[in-house]
This record gives sequence, structure tokens and C-alpha cells, in this order.
Amino acid sequence: MNQTRVFLIIAWLMVATLLWMEWNKEQAPESPAPTTATVSGASVPGSTAQVPTAGAGTVPSATATAPGQPAAPAADGPVVTVATDVLRVEMTGGEMREVELLGYGQTADDDSPPVRLFTRDPAQYFIARTGWSSQQAAPGSNGAFRLEGEPRNFNLAPGQDQVVVPFVWTGPDGVTIRRSYTFKRGDYAIGVRDEVVNQGSQPWQGYVYRQLDRVPAIVKNSGPMSAEGYSFQGAVWYDGEYDRRSYDDFVEDGPLDRTVTGGWVAMLQHHFFAAWIPQADQASLFVLDSGDGRYGIESRGPSFNVAAGGTAVTEARLWVGPKLVEGIQAQGVKGLDRAVDYSRFDIFAALANGLFWLLEKIHALVGNWGWAIIGLVLIIKLAMFPLSSAQYKSMARMRKFQPRIQQLKERYGDDRQKFQQAMMELYKKEKINPVGGCLPMLVQMPIFLALYWTLLESVELRHAPWILWIQDLTARDPFFVLPIVNAAVMWATQKLTPMTGMDPMQQKMMQFMPLVFGVMFAFFPAGLVLYWVTNGSLGLLQQWWMTKKYADAPAKG
Repeated sequence: MNQTRVFLIIAWLMVATLLWMEWNKEQAPESPAPTTATVSGASVPGSTAQVPTAGAGTVPSATATAPGQPAAPAADGPVVTVATDVLRVEMTGGEMREVELLGYGQTADDDSPPVRLFTRDPAQYFIARTGWSSQQAAPGSNGAFRLEGEPRNFNLAPGQDQVVVPFVWTGPDGVTIRRSYTFKRGDYAIGVRDEVVNQGSQPWQGYVYRQLDRVPAIVKNSGPMSAEGYSFQGAVWYDGEYDRRSYDDFVEDGPLDRTVTGGWVAMLQHHFFAAWIPQADQASLFVLDSGDGRYGIESRGPSFNVAAGGTAVTEARLWVGPKLVEGIQAQGVKGLDRAVDYSRFDIFAALANGLFWLLEKIHALVGNWGWAIIGLVLIIKLAMFPLSSAQYKSMARMRKFQPRIQQLKERYGDDRQKFQQAMMELYKKEKINPVGGCLPMLVQMPIFLALYWTLLESVELRHAPWILWIQDLTARDPFFVLPIVNAAVMWATQKLTPMTGMDPMQQKMMQFMPLVFGVMFAFFPAGLVLYWVTNGSLGLLQQWWMTKKYADAPAKG
């Protein structure tokens, strides 16, 4: 099999894969249809839970009734406003109901309003809630907690590292639960601490729950090969292994109901996510639920049996913000970096993580993500130089012997078998390896696909400009300059590539490849096309040099 045929097969496989991805996306409904099914065996959030008898540190059963649906606004507790350098929050003691990400505009315009990740707007509904459930009196998430002290707004002052928002609930039997939310400068992780103090005469039993509840995010850009359209949307969790559930599969794939220690639950959308991270040494039950067009994931537990005169403490973190790799890793939570969902397949996720790590290091030097992509290509080309040299040397030698191969073709006419045998004997005699250049092509494919997911997911590149007309590397080239350059580079490369042994139909197919790829790449993120143009241009230069060196004089028969 010669190199041109290998390239043709790989090219068509890539086209078929990408077309299949686009077709699969088009088959899915733009927003999942509302369903009244309950995934976890628990009811859709809204009723009072019944807790089984359990000791401290245990988790409630999977059949306990899930807490949740927000009560009418009149029944809510006092609404508190919190402002840090990165977040603007409206909240009660039990709900995070409005969160704006101050460093991220909805569009690339300078005057764009910030991204609103949490909102009670029915069309974009997404909130986090936490409360307690018990057969005895307990504070739910619907306003039972009251602000300690005078009503006020909480703003992070200059020079202040954190701001703490305190709430309290006092039960009829001497049980008090104090809750504090801690917001830190530059941090998207909000600390939530609950302390149960039983000053009554009887034990108190209850469990804490932490929920994320939303309608699917509206995909504003769902065109062909749209990064936003292909980004995973749905629930994810970590229970020692990373797993996820799209909205379409919430009911079909059955309940979750998994007891976990040291994991986390989250809801992902393009570039942003929210996650509950329970206390690492306390077990909780992870459950999914859906109904009325909403989808939720919950960490339920642990249960506490607090003796008279006793106390119990449980802590958690709520991440609400962008998929910033550095910030996520700073949390020190195992598996949380998988929230940057490059792929559900570990090998592609690892490759994409490696590419982004390298991109980030280059960006730290050059200060521009476009030039960082070009730098990444240079490093990859240098690493693959021995392999690519063998590839281009083989192509050059095959080009040199094209006249002799043409003579063999004329000699044997339509006898393909004898022609192939004679051609292989020539290759053997002249020490030409017809498949010697396949490996670099095969290596390029996973790198290309991994980089596609890296550019798709990396919020660091969101709205990142390169030069002149490229003002967003994660969006398509607005003037199609890069796709046209890419097609031209492919055409020039094709002219240097020997068509040895190919029949006329295959040659015609190859001639159309620059056009096919030019049209297809017109819808790719500009950063990805920039990678491919740079890689192709350097490859063209290297192939031209090797052809000049090894095929400058035709071989004689």
C-alpha cells in the first residue's frame, strides 16, 4: 500500500468521522423534552424527606424522598448580595440563585454583560441548593435559615482576603444549625460549613443534602462543527472514576444511587460548570433526578445522630465558575480536573491535557494563544522530525522512480497482480519502503482530534484573539482566510506527492481532497485551522526540500 493511498484512506476516515459527529448532533433534539420520570427512585425535588435510623457518618437510603423544589418567593428567606473580585451573587441561606462571573462576558464585546451561570429565569434555570432533612424539625433549602446580624450586603473590600456570610436556624427542640458561606478573593470555590448544636434533651437525627438543579443550557451557536454544539452538556460525577450522563440519557440509563466517599457531583456546560464537593472523609449518596423539564444531581448525606448536648460539623465546597485548569487543580480534589471534559475516553483526555499543559507553558512565554498554537506545532514537528524525514525521503525516492514504475505499468497493462509484484520487487531492490511514511500520518490524527477537544473545552482560549481578523480562536474564521490557505497548502503538497500505482479514479478523488478539506475546515475553530495550516506549511517546506535532495535526477530504466 503506497503512502498516497494511506493518506486517502485516513482523509476519508476523518471526513466520515466528522460528518457522523455532525449527523449525530442533528439527530438529537435541541433541548430534551420534559419528562415526569424520576431517575433515582426518589421523587422530584419538593417534599419532606424521611430519614432512616442511622448513626453519625452514615448516608440516607436511596429510597428517601429527595428534597428540593424552590418554594414560592414569598416563603424564601432574606436575599443577600455578595460581591467579590470574580463573582456577584444573590443568595438565601439555602439557595444560590443568581451568580454572575465578572471576568467573563457573554460576548467578545468590551461592553458585554457578564456570564450569568446561576439564575431563576425559567428559560435558563440553574441553581444550587443545600438544606437538611429529618423526621424531626429541620431546615430545608426554602428559607428556613435566617441571616445572623443585621441585613446587609457583603462586599469584598480592597485588601480583604475573604468575606463570610453567616446564617442560623433554630428548631423547637433546642437544636441549632449554624451555616456559614466563605467567599475568597480570586476563588470560584465557595466554602459551606454547617454546625449542628443539640441543646435539647433528646437525640436529633438528620442528613444534609446538596443539589444542582437546572434546565439544559441554551446552545446559541449550533452550526456545523460548532465548538459549543459539541461540548458535553449534562451531569457528571466522580466516585473513584469519572462518569457522566447527558440529559437525553437521564432516564434511559437508569438510576445512579451510589454511596461515595471523597467524590463530587457537577453539571457541565460549554466552558463553565458548577460542582458540589462534599467533605472528603464523609460518605454521601449520589443520586440523579428529573422532571418537568429540569434535571438534577445531588449529594445526599451523611446522616448524623447528634446526642443531647452534642455537636456535628459537615463542610463542602461549591464551585461555580469557568473550567479553569489551574484553579480547579488548586482545589486539590481528586478527579475534579476531569470537569474539563475533553473526552470520556481516558487516552484522549490524557493527550488533550498534555497538549493544553504544553500550550499553557508556551503561552506564558509568548503571551498570545495563537502564537502558542504555532509554537506547539513547531515542538511537535521537531519531536516527529526523524519520522517525517523518513516519510518524505520515501516519497522523494518514489517520485524519483516514477518513470520506471510507469514503464512497468505499460508493460503489464491490465494485469494488476503482475504489476504489483514487479513494483514490490523494484521497491525491494532500491530499498524503498512504501509504508515508511504512514506512521507520522497516523500519529497526526489523534493529535489533531485531541487538539480539537482542547480548543473546544479550554475556557482560557474563549474569545482569545490572535492577529488582525482572528479575534476568537475558538470560533470559525469570519473571512475564511485560514481555510483557503489550508486548501492551497494541501494542493501544493499534493503536487509533490507521487501518485504511484494509483488508478485514475483514486487520482481524481485525491484531486478533490483540498476542496473537501477547505469546505470542511471553514466551520472549524480558527485555532484548529491555524494548527493545521502551520503543520501543513512546515510539512510542505520539508517535503519540498527532501524532494529536491533525493529526487532531483530521475532514475533510468
